[in-house]
Amino acid sequence: MNSHVPTLSGGGNVLAIVPQTFEETMRIGRAVVASGLAPSALIGKLEGDDAAAAVAVAIMSGAELGLKPMVSLRSFTVINGKPALYGDGLINVVRMSGKVAYLRTGCEERGGKMVGFCEAKRLDTGEDKRVEFSQADAERAGLWQTKAVVVKWNKWDKKNEEKPNDSPWYRFPQRMLAWRAAGFCLRELFGDVLGGIRDEFEVREIAEAEDMRDITPPAESVESKPTPPKPPKPPAPPSAKTIEAEPDEKPSGASEFVLGDFLDEIDTAVAGAKDEADVEEIWNDFDAPAVLETEGHEDMIEAAFAIKTRRLAQLSTMNGG
Repeated sequence: MNSHVPTLSGGGNVLAIVPQTFEETMRIGRAVVASGLAPSALIGKLEGDDAAAAVAVAIMSGAELGLKPMVSLRSFTVINGKPALYGDGLINVVRMSGKVAYLRTGCEERGGKMVGFCEAKRLDTGEDKRVEFSQADAERAGLWQTKAVVVKWNKWDKKNEEKPNDSPWYRFPQRMLAWRAAGFCLRELFGDVLGGIRDEFEVREIAEAEDMRDITPPAESVESKPTPPKPPKPPAPPSAKTIEAEPDEKPSGASEFVLGDFLDEIDTAVAGAKDEADVEEIWNDFDAPAVLETEGHEDMIEAAFAIKTRRLAQLSTMNGG
């Protein structure tokens, strides 16, 4: 009965599907988006062909560095519109270039402190380099974490509560120190191989620096003299009439809106999210764009979105892209 069924046989080479044209790249992009394998840090809120185009650009960016399509999607992330490589993706690209005599990363202990290092040598020019990133460097950069318990947002009870710290800088400090050292070392020694692509840590720092606003008040003119304040007016005599509150006045006892506290609450809440779905639910609960617009802080909506985007990127890093 089954004489027409071909016999299954083992063996054969396993090869990646590498597109040769832009149309083929877009087809792969659509398939990745439809399957749900597209990293959230890469496509964000994009849908349809827009999301497929983002995947296609990541595949083409990786192809320029010698990476296969699916390896590119696992190695690349996007931070504020800038492509970046994760730590292991950076090392992978350099090793595949054929220009490495040796490349070593690790973490040592000196005087009770950990020091991550990366040392490498070029095969073509003979140049070598060793870069270290110590625990003290991480502390100055605000990356080091020592608390076993941190405050996180409980989406069910809608409140902050203490939970175990699951940050990679707390759970895997040796690996994070070594990857940070590798980012600096390989960018300097193999700049031609990386083609200007930075590691995620450097891109994240640049993005945070660009988001910083200049709050220095404008300097007063030398010629202009400060006007002395006018004396306060005497209080008006009590009136027998009852003055009704304006419709737009806040009722007595209503809490005053404090911008800094509101943004801190969002930051603390999303820091406790375990996945992208939790981040989206917490974000919807706060409804930051509507609240900031109502309170007259439209210029801070972008800063609120930056808090959400930063947490999504952190979750993507912990999940390996």
